[in-house]
Amino acid sequence: MKKVVLAPSLLSADFFDLSSALKKIESSPAGIVHIDVMDGQFVPQISYGQPVVKSLRPHTALPFDVHLMVEKPESMVDSFAQAGADMITFHLESTVHADRLAHHIKDLGKKAGVSIVPSTPVSLLSELLGVVDLVLVMTVNPGFGGQKLIPSCLEKVRELSRIRSGRGLDFLISVDGGVNNGTVSSVVDSGADIVVSGSAFFSGDFEWKY
Repeated sequence: MKKVVLAPSLLSADFFDLSSALKKIESSPAGIVHIDVMDGQFVPQISYGQPVVKSLRPHTALPFDVHLMVEKPESMVDSFAQAGADMITFHLESTVHADRLAHHIKDLGKKAGVSIVPSTPVSLLSELLGVVDLVLVMTVNPGFGGQKLIPSCLEKVRELSRIRSGRGLDFLISVDGGVNNGTVSSVVDSGADIVVSGSAFFSGDFEWKY
């Protein structure tokens, strides 16, 4: 049975005490720190940027997946790579030259991820699946923590799993949005390799058994 990786999202942490949030992640079964960067344009809110990533980097050996929920992510990947990102995930909907951007991220020595919002079909990823290291399926409309998972989005995870097997590819499938004790089993069962949890994880009663 494959091992599924837990990736807590700092978006739901107490921004006043990110040090304690990082310690909580470190003491959990988590294997990745998920860092949501929001610009107030692609999504309504603004979160944090490169200085925060740089400040956190020396305090954990866990890999950072920087999820760029921003317009024109190509203008930011170099600086986030320098700040300490290990993986950089951009949105298919936010850039025209997605193939170029994915290759550039990999040229920087980082893992390249691409994300899709609930209204974007998997078919639009076809030309990228042989390039990227990770596909992030958003199971909520991005921009706010604490939303309810949209169950129909899990069919995208199953579809990606079938495509990966059929084409002999090796990208990882990540799921982000509304993952809690009531939904995590369905997310894992759908074929996710990485499970992002924010509000539920930091609430203190999230159970992880995968």
